Amino acid sequence: MPSLLLTGPAIEPWSVAEAKSYLRAENDDDDTVIASLISAARNQVEALTRCALIAQTWRFVRDQWPQDGRIKLGRGPLRTLGAARVYDSSGNANTIDAGMFVLDKAGGVIAAPSWALPMPGRASAGIELDVELGFGTAAADVPDVLRHAIRTLVAHWYENRGLIAIGQTVAMMPGSVNAMIAAYRVRGL
Repeated sequence: MPSLLLTGPAIEPWSVAEAKSYLRAENDDDDTVIASLISAARNQVEALTRCALIAQTWRFVRDQWPQDGRIKLGRGPLRTLGAARVYDSSGNANTIDAGMFVLDKAGGVIAAPSWALPMPGRASAGIELDVELGFGTAAADVPDVLRHAIRTLVAHWYENRGLIAIGQTVAMMPGSVNAMIAAYRVRGL
C-alpha cells in the first residue's frame, strides 16, 4: 500500500546539544553537520524499523477496501486516524466518518465492517487514509534502545566523516545498531 509523508516530526529524538555532549564536541563549528546526522540517523532507523519515532502524519492510499475490512498499515506505531476519504468516478473526495473505524494500535490495523464502507468510484487510488504514527510527541516517548541506536549512528558517521571524504569505505551502519532495532521492526506483508 503506497504511503506518503504529509507532516514530519516536529523535533528530533536528540537535540544538537545532547549529541555534542555524547560526541564530546566542544565547539559550535559542526552544529549543522551534527543536526544533519541526527536527522539522517532517525530516517535510517525509521526506514529499517518501519516505525515513526516522533509523531508524524502519513497518507495511505488503496485502490479498494479489503474484503475483511482490515487494513494492515505495515508501519507503526499507530496513534490516530485523522481522516478517511473515498473518491467518486469524477475524482471528487467524499469524507468518511473516522469514528466508524476501529483502531487496533497494537497490531497496526484499521478496521471497519466492509459492508458499511462506500466503494470508490475510480479503479486506482480511490481510498485515502490520513494517519498519525509515532511513539509520541516528545523525544522521551521514543524507546531508549531506538534513541541509543540513533546516537550510535550519529557517533559512527561523525567519527568517520573524513574517511568518506577521501574515498575510503566505511560500514554505513555498525552491527550493534541492527541488533538494537531488531525487536522494533514492523514486518511487511
